[in-house]
Amino acid sequence: MPAFNLETCARSNILALEPYRCARDDYKDNGTNILLDANENAYGPPLSSLPATITTPNDAAPGGPSLDLTTLHRYPDPHQAPLKQLLCNLRTTHAHTAKTLSPANLFVGVGSDEAIDALLRCFCVPGVDKILVCPPTYGMYSVSAQVNDVGLVKVPLLPAPGFGVDVEAVKAVLSGPEAGRIKLVYLCSPGNPTGKLLAKEDVRALLEHPTWNGVVVVDEAYVDFAPEEASLAEWVVEWPNLVVMQTLSKAFGLAGIRLGVAFTAPEIARLLNSLKAPYNVSSLTAGIAEYAVSEGGGLPQMRENRAKLVAQRERLVRGMTKVEGVGRLRGGEDSNFLLYEMLNKEGQPDNATALAVYERLAEAKGVVVRFRGKEHGCLGCLRITVGTEDEVTRFLAELEKTLAEVRG
Repeated sequence: MPAFNLETCARSNILALEPYRCARDDYKDNGTNILLDANENAYGPPLSSLPATITTPNDAAPGGPSLDLTTLHRYPDPHQAPLKQLLCNLRTTHAHTAKTLSPANLFVGVGSDEAIDALLRCFCVPGVDKILVCPPTYGMYSVSAQVNDVGLVKVPLLPAPGFGVDVEAVKAVLSGPEAGRIKLVYLCSPGNPTGKLLAKEDVRALLEHPTWNGVVVVDEAYVDFAPEEASLAEWVVEWPNLVVMQTLSKAFGLAGIRLGVAFTAPEIARLLNSLKAPYNVSSLTAGIAEYAVSEGGGLPQMRENRAKLVAQRERLVRGMTKVEGVGRLRGGEDSNFLLYEMLNKEGQPDNATALAVYERLAEAKGVVVRFRGKEHGCLGCLRITVGTEDEVTRFLAELEKTLAEVRG
């Protein structure tokens, strides 16, 4: 078993925290209650011209209430139990454990960014503790650490195209003189910008560290584009020191509602739910999310759209091999984007060439990709999001012209 001990790992003031008691904890709107307890506007919002209700099929509670737009003057459910159950249904695959996720394993927040920040506030003492990240990786980990006055330790991923965790190097740091101050290890799987799924065995090796008292956080924002049953979300029922973050922004196409999820042990989930703002997820967001992750709602369409994107990802990989000036695929094919080298006239990956291609594509061709050449191990690389069939066709044509122009 790991050395993890929640009582000594988490901040003492968070362990002692009593969660804000919401007005809806004791009495809910049952249609007959007169709710004069939370300083709400009893007349409701000025939205009489909108449809009265949006039907939201609820697999967790068949026949349950739909999202009622006439109740927007009431604060939202602070616990999101129906949504949490639907998310448990979605991620309990029994691919990694025979146990089953429950709502007690979940924290739901405003995008994954809220979970990233909440974990820092939960476990890291400002000005004292640190987190460990493995570049190239998602930039919000370091931004949030800086905001919270938390130190940053970097252990780069293994070289491309593998971009795996350097397990021995990470374990050495977690066994070294700074180990007591490192409370969180953030891993991105599939990685951003690498597009590469991390090995389950590598995650296990860090979870099993015999002396390090900390939490491993696996960010699975893009996991629905990886092979079937790749998600480790249900694994949190086996490990007290694992957090798996997900979002509805990517495969579900709901970036605009800002809905993120953290699966973890009930003890950690309780801490995260205690320190969050009392009504952090709006009724509209929760209702749309419930619909999106329901078998009777948006799940079939999500799967159809995912299949289309995977097909275009495969087409893009084939097409890039035919464009002169495109180098190697430097990451994996586990996400909805790809990381490719741009080559100079000498046939070498080059940031000047990649930057020129990036700028000319955007400014002259109206095709916007992402320059990632300054990231660790990504020399001369552009990150390309997989689009529709028409978008991929246009991108490949414009890239070929632009590379010819830039390379002369």
